[in-house]
Amino acid sequence: MSSIGTDQRRKLLVLLTCCMSLFIVGLDNTILNVALPSIRSDLDASVSQLQWTIDAYTLVLASLLMVAGSTADRIGRRRVFQTGLVLFAAGSVLCGLAPGLGWLIAFRVVQAVGGSMLNPVAMSIITNTFTEPRERARAIGMWGAVIGIAMALGPIVGGALVDSAGWRSVFWINVPVALAAMVLTALYVPESKAARPRRADPVAQVLVFAFLLSLTYAIIEGREAGWSAPLIVALFALAAACLAGLLYWSPRRAEPLIDLRFFRSAPFAGATVIAVCTFASMSGFLFLNTLYLQEARGYSPTEAGLRTLPMALMTFVFSPISGRLVGRVGPRIPLVAAGLAIAASAALLVGLADDTSTVRMVAAYSLFGIGFGLVNAPITNTAVSGMPRAQAGVASAIASTSRQVGQSFGVAVVGTTMGSVLSTPGGAGLAAATHAGWWIVLGCGVSVAGLGMLTTGRWALRTAERTGAKLMPAAAPPAGAPETTDVRQ
Repeated sequence: MSSIGTDQRRKLLVLLTCCMSLFIVGLDNTILNVALPSIRSDLDASVSQLQWTIDAYTLVLASLLMVAGSTADRIGRRRVFQTGLVLFAAGSVLCGLAPGLGWLIAFRVVQAVGGSMLNPVAMSIITNTFTEPRERARAIGMWGAVIGIAMALGPIVGGALVDSAGWRSVFWINVPVALAAMVLTALYVPESKAARPRRADPVAQVLVFAFLLSLTYAIIEGREAGWSAPLIVALFALAAACLAGLLYWSPRRAEPLIDLRFFRSAPFAGATVIAVCTFASMSGFLFLNTLYLQEARGYSPTEAGLRTLPMALMTFVFSPISGRLVGRVGPRIPLVAAGLAIAASAALLVGLADDTSTVRMVAAYSLFGIGFGLVNAPITNTAVSGMPRAQAGVASAIASTSRQVGQSFGVAVVGTTMGSVLSTPGGAGLAAATHAGWWIVLGCGVSVAGLGMLTTGRWALRTAERTGAKLMPAAAPPAGAPETTDVRQ
C-alpha cells in the first residue's frame, strides 16, 4: 500500500511540475499586455515596437513547438524539458534587465525558445506518467484548465506587479517558479523517449518560420512603410513563396513536419482555423483593452488589470463546463456559443468612447471570458476527432501551434489598425482608433461560430473518418507494441 501511495504522490508531483511550466508560459502570453504603456513611456517605444515585444515571443513559440516535441521524443523528454526551463528562466532575467527595446525583443526570443520546449514536452511527460485512461483524462483536464486560467490572470497579476515593482517585475516573477520546476524535475520526472520518434524535417521548419516572420513583419510595418513599399511587397511575396514551398515539400516526405493529409478532415482543418481566430481575437482584445484603459481612461496598471477580472472569472468558470459539454453533447454547442459570446463582446466595444459606462465594459469582458472559456476544450477535441491514436499527438500539436499563430496575427493586425494614434498626448483619439480593431475581433467571433457549425456535422465527421482510415496503415503501431520506452536515469 505504501508503494502505491508513493507512486501516486510521484505522479502528482510530475503533474504539478508540468502545470507549473504551463502556467508561466501561459501567463507570459498575457501578463505583458498590461505593462505595455509603462514600457512605451520608459523605453520610448512606437506602436510597432510594442507589437514586436509580444509577437517576437509568440512567433518563435509557434515556429518551434512541433520540432521541440519531436526532438524530445528522440533525445529524451526530461532533458529537453530541463533545457527549456533554464532558457525560459534566463530569458526572463535578461528581459527584466533589458536596457532598450531592441534588447527586450531579442531576449523575448530567448524566452520563447525555452517556452517551446515546455508545453509539448510536458504533455508527453504527462501521457507517459499517467497510463490508466481515466487517470490520464483527469490529468490532461487539469493541465488544460491551467492554460486558460494563466492567460486570464495575466492582466491582473501584471497590473499589480507593474504598480508595485515596475514593468520589469512581470518577467522576474517567472524565475522562482522556473527554479522550483527545475528542482522538481530533477527529483521526480523520469527520463523517457519515444520508441519510434519522428524524423526531423529541417526544411519544413525553416519554411514555417520564414513564412510566419515575413508575413507578420509585413503586416506590422506595412502601415508605416507603405503597403506598396518594395520591402513590404517583397516580404508578402516571400511569405507566399514559403507557403508554396511547404505545400510542395511536405507531401514528398515520409514523416513531414506537417502532414497535409490531416487537412482533408474538415473537423481538423476547422479546429486549426478556429484556434487561429480565437487566439487572434484574444490577443487583439487584450492589446486594445490595455492601451484603452491606461491611455484613454487614465487607469493605473492595477486598476486596468482589475477591470479585466470579469473576463478571468468567466474563463475560470466556463473552462470546466466546456469540457463536460464536449464529453456529453460533442463540440458543436460550446464552439458556437463561444463564437457568439466573443462576437457579442466585440459588438459592445465597436463604439468605444472615453466615457463608456462601467456596466457596458463589465458585460463585454464577461462575454469574452465566457467565449474564451468555452472554446479551448472543443478545439482540441475537434482537432483529434477521427484521428488514429498514434497521430492524435501530432494533430493536437498543430492545434497548439495554431493558437500561437493566432496570437501573433491578432496583435499584428489589430495593432496596425491603430496607426500612430499613440503618439498623441493624453491618449486623445485612442478610443475611436480601436473601433476597427473591435470589428476584426467581432469577425473572428462570427467565424468561430460559423466554423463550429460547419465542421461538427455529419458531412464533416465523414471526412474525419475517411482521413483517419487513410492514415491508419502508416500510423497504427503493431498490436501490443509500447508507444514509449522509459529510460530512467
